[in-house]
Amino acid sequence: MERELSSASALGDPKLALTTRIRGHLSELQPAMARVGQFIVDHPREAAAMTISVLADATDVSETTVVRFCREIGIEGYAQLRLGLALELGARSGAADEFEGSTDISADDTLLTVVEKIAYADARSVKDTARSLDLDALAAAVDHIVGASRCDIFGVGASGVVALDLQQKLHRIGLISFAHIDPHQALVSAALLDPSCVAIAISHSGATTDTYETLRTAKERGATTIAITNAPRSRLAGLADLVLTTAAMETTFRAAATGSRLAQLTVVDCLFVGVAQQTLETSVPALDTTRKAVATRRLNGKHA
Repeated sequence: MERELSSASALGDPKLALTTRIRGHLSELQPAMARVGQFIVDHPREAAAMTISVLADATDVSETTVVRFCREIGIEGYAQLRLGLALELGARSGAADEFEGSTDISADDTLLTVVEKIAYADARSVKDTARSLDLDALAAAVDHIVGASRCDIFGVGASGVVALDLQQKLHRIGLISFAHIDPHQALVSAALLDPSCVAIAISHSGATTDTYETLRTAKERGATTIAITNAPRSRLAGLADLVLTTAAMETTFRAAATGSRLAQLTVVDCLFVGVAQQTLETSVPALDTTRKAVATRRLNGKHA
């Protein structure tokens, strides 16, 4: 039986670290509340020890704003916020404690420290994404991709690279799929979809205009719509039939999409393996056939 569509997000998910949940809200919060959230993400240990008035002063907001922030992220009050931070900090290993919530890279960091911070942020992004994934939504997405006449994948910038990765994986197991990273071509393709098709939109922020408009066009055409995003309350997530949430932890150079790209690739790999697992009779022979097709392109018959 086909699983019902679900857009349930990881908000309030007890499996997900509190600072990870807060990061997922930041782009959708009003500026004052976003300052509170960013401070907590960057300084969780300090925030856990602060009274509400001290935190309000540190972030230049009123105590009322701090209370509103708590409610926005699904927490009853400030006492519960401090308790959640304390539980998270207590559960962290010694390795995780090294960088606390912040992985900002400064000009004074040694190359070794840069490597350690990037490795930590990337590992946390993958781990937190795995914990935050809505398994019901993932299973439903796999079912729809398996049964689709074709799958169109949309993304721009770094998300476009992830879209191309998913397309080549699905193509390797014989599924008709297309990745579109040019906004105009994406709209053209979306306009030709129908209810037998699946449209997947990838956007870290969930606020990329081109990706949103493309998914909206696909939805209007009746295609099943799936969003892969770090912002479960974004307009893109609200538009999609199914939402697969990432939990990326970025460094100072977040514009380069380091942690977010790995988080998206984690979701893509889960989707691909889920689809391949359901189609073993065709996917395994297809993978073998395509592997043999490119084997002659390796130097000396070995892996290049």
